[in-house]
Amino acid sequence: MRIDIISVVPKLMESFFAHSILKRGQEAGHVEVVLHDLRDYSVNKHRQVDDYAFGGGAGMVLGIEPIARCIRALQSERTYDEVIYMTPDGETFNQRIANQLSLGGNLIFLCGHYKGVDQRVRDLFITREISIGDYVLSGGELAAAVCADAIIRLLPGVLNDETSALTDSFQDNLLAPPVYTRPAEFEGSKVPEILLSGHEAKITDWRFSQAIERTRTRRPDLLEGME
Repeated sequence: MRIDIISVVPKLMESFFAHSILKRGQEAGHVEVVLHDLRDYSVNKHRQVDDYAFGGGAGMVLGIEPIARCIRALQSERTYDEVIYMTPDGETFNQRIANQLSLGGNLIFLCGHYKGVDQRVRDLFITREISIGDYVLSGGELAAAVCADAIIRLLPGVLNDETSALTDSFQDNLLAPPVYTRPAEFEGSKVPEILLSGHEAKITDWRFSQAIERTRTRRPDLLEGME
């Protein structure tokens, strides 16, 4: 998979993709993440990419020309499954969407900034609009990084244990069960005996029942479609 991220502040994301699982995934060749500075596609010598909104009002708007140049340059080199705009009014990102996007080959993420982008960008170039929650950030960079992380960890070979992602929260509409590690007892608080039993089938049953109970208590809305 290749993920291209278009931003006015790409350096903000460099560190995010340079460590841990995301770094290993790139080094192993499972994914390529390319950050693009929108100012490199500016149409004027001052590298300006924003302007005042027609009709007045506070805040600046990212113009269509540099964005069109960047997206078209990328699309001339390869085919993209989705061109995604990160925006508070997009569909709310969840594990189902992450699973869908992880099956693709190439993705573009466009990060909004200021008061957003010229509506014509959304009309002409964007194939999907995504939000990570009902709040507003200074820009779409953190949101794009969150989505990319959730997608990349699902790619075959990225995680050392490929079954790990399948037991994460929200897979099968369940929250993950509690987990424990050594020591088996800490200040009188003990690990459940079943986890020390070595009985794989009983441990699996226990974890499933715990996942159901945790979901019922904390996110009962996730169980509505299962019951």
